[in-house]
Amino acid sequence: MSGPAAVELRGVRRDFPTEGSVAGTAAVAGVDLVIPRGELLALTGPSGSGKSTLLHLAGALDVPTAGDVVVEGTPVVSLDAAGRARLRNRTVGFVFQAFHLAPGLTVAENVALPAILAKHRAPAIRRRVEELLDLVDLCDKADRRPAQLSGGEQQRVAVARALVMDPCIVLADEPTGNLDSTAGALVVDLLIAAHDAGRTVVIATHDLRLAARAQRIVHMRDGQVAHETRPGSRPERRAADLLDTRPSG
Repeated sequence: MSGPAAVELRGVRRDFPTEGSVAGTAAVAGVDLVIPRGELLALTGPSGSGKSTLLHLAGALDVPTAGDVVVEGTPVVSLDAAGRARLRNRTVGFVFQAFHLAPGLTVAENVALPAILAKHRAPAIRRRVEELLDLVDLCDKADRRPAQLSGGEQQRVAVARALVMDPCIVLADEPTGNLDSTAGALVVDLLIAAHDAGRTVVIATHDLRLAARAQRIVHMRDGQVAHETRPGSRPERRAADLLDTRPSG
């Protein structure tokens, strides 16, 4: 693939304050990771391993305590909060486990919100929202509020919202965590379709069946990359990890 990678993380560390500790706790502790354009990547690992923090760093929702994050050729640490917001809105679509839909807005308004904030023209927004609601099979529920939808339907709205700006990167944090197997499968199919359309898709997940559908699986432990696997191949382990026989969680 030509040009820069979709996301590059170099020596990335993210510390969070801890009561009684001056240094704090490292949620991500020295990660080097390159995500090529067009890759379908799964981040796995036990709770507290740093998956969500790494995803937030990769999408410029957060900034590292140390190290560099480069998103589509733009160094995130060189941007102020407004610059990071512009980068996110232009480049990245997010899907969260808890949906994060605005309860007072309709389905159509929730999907349209990023485009409205970006001040796109109303006719173009309407067309795009109609296309996406058709994609996620929710055209008949465009005027409903989130509380009137099932969990699976809310997550499909969240996927449509993530795609409304036609981002080149889609990041999903436990997108099936609150869903039953049937609803989760529909959401997974939508994310894989986004990848098939040429987008870079990164999914943080506990679901090993979902991870197995990725092109590459990065397994995290204690804020670090423990090993990588490509489905059907043996894990690519760090030498230090081979000496670590502790249970993973």
